[in-house]
Amino acid sequence: MTAAPAPRPAESAESLAYRSALGVIRGIEPRIADAIGAEIADQRESLKLIASENYASPATLLAMGNWLSDKYAEGTVGHRFYAGCRNVDTVESLAAEHARELFGAAHAYVQPHSGIDANLVAFWSVLAQRVEAPALDRAAVRNVNDLTEEDWAALRRALGDQRMLGMSLDAGGHLTHGFRPNISGKMFEQRSYGTDPETGLLDYDAVRAAAREFRPLILVAGYSAYPRRVNFRIMREIADEVGATLMVDMAHFAGLVAGKVFTGDFDPVPHAQIVTTTTHKSLRGPRGGMVLCDDSLAEYVDRGCPMVLGGPLPHVMAAKAVALAEARQPAFQDYAQRITDNAQSLAEGLLRRGARLVTGGTDNHIVLLDVAGYGLTGRQAESALLDAGIVTNRNSVPRDPNGAWYTSGVRLGTPALTTRGVGAEGMDEVAELIHTVLSRTAPAAAASGKPSKAKYVTEDGVAREVAQRAADLMAKHPLYPEIDLG
Repeated sequence: MTAAPAPRPAESAESLAYRSALGVIRGIEPRIADAIGAEIADQRESLKLIASENYASPATLLAMGNWLSDKYAEGTVGHRFYAGCRNVDTVESLAAEHARELFGAAHAYVQPHSGIDANLVAFWSVLAQRVEAPALDRAAVRNVNDLTEEDWAALRRALGDQRMLGMSLDAGGHLTHGFRPNISGKMFEQRSYGTDPETGLLDYDAVRAAAREFRPLILVAGYSAYPRRVNFRIMREIADEVGATLMVDMAHFAGLVAGKVFTGDFDPVPHAQIVTTTTHKSLRGPRGGMVLCDDSLAEYVDRGCPMVLGGPLPHVMAAKAVALAEARQPAFQDYAQRITDNAQSLAEGLLRRGARLVTGGTDNHIVLLDVAGYGLTGRQAESALLDAGIVTNRNSVPRDPNGAWYTSGVRLGTPALTTRGVGAEGMDEVAELIHTVLSRTAPAAAASGKPSKAKYVTEDGVAREVAQRAADLMAKHPLYPEIDLG
């Protein structure tokens, strides 16, 4: 007698949803469906150490694919320029409510499409409060449209004649903090503060001295590649001393603030007048931005559209609400703590193997590896690691002799691997894999015969061996195990 076939396990709701969605897409443009399927396959296999990337939950991802995408909703909750926005009002209200409660903020604005948009909203909100509003008062008018041509010309000049002080790029700052290639550098006269040449740590006395000399309108704190905490109480004291508004860009470490790893002096929200963030990275939400502020700036921030932004993306605000609700669960605090624990384990593993780290370690989710100790540029190291299945990004180190393109560093981050459940033992193995690749890679000669900053040679078989070990490690920590795309 033939035995009956074993019953198939019930398919999860997430798996059914994604397979159904890909089926619908495939009926219109199969190449897009194939690319989406290939992306999840690639992400499942790769050992991702990009500090600015993570894995959003299926619920967060699904919240972006719906009819909210079809709605125009310029304005704010209850004050739209289009009719029929009651459901968008619900979504935006919930997202802002979760943000306020999660971060303890007086006001939250969840419309920005990205981190740069959030920063632009913040910059122009401060300009509107500190420069435009006093000009309107002096002219005894309520709106810029009511200014005389002469007064409007004077206001435009004043808006374009303000100063910003932020962290230098090679010390870990970001392009959007007033640097010339970005629009922020074209808006403000900018000056940078750096880090101590010996320790690589932020020198608050030097920041204070720079602020006293430069007298900025905005003092920017926050970073994209600084592996330590920042004392925002001190930064606020410096800002107050010179009459500056303290703006903190916490895009990278927002998840550590939400997860109560950064508290007290290291939580920017109680100290800064305005705080910006992305909603992905360590916060583990959809790609997007957000602004938190105190009551004095709320009315100006809410003018983000049309001041800076186009129409909000209601479907992405829905996903932000879902992700912020997830971050309010107790499990998120455990996750945030494991991010920093894993970063320290990774740093310790690299140091034991003789690697050189900027600042000698980490307090957050970032490990900044100075690959000059391996005789490589950042570009060579990044490429050699990618060949071996390890995804990183090259990054400048303080006073980098190779500049911002080739660099001398590689930035490593732990949020994504932590989401997959990798712990201290796994991070030590990651350190071993990184060291194996870099210690067995050397610069290659350029056409001129001189050492190239881009070309490299890795010993035969090393990339293949490490890629297999990386794949084996990732197989122990499956990504989206509840989703079977067949």
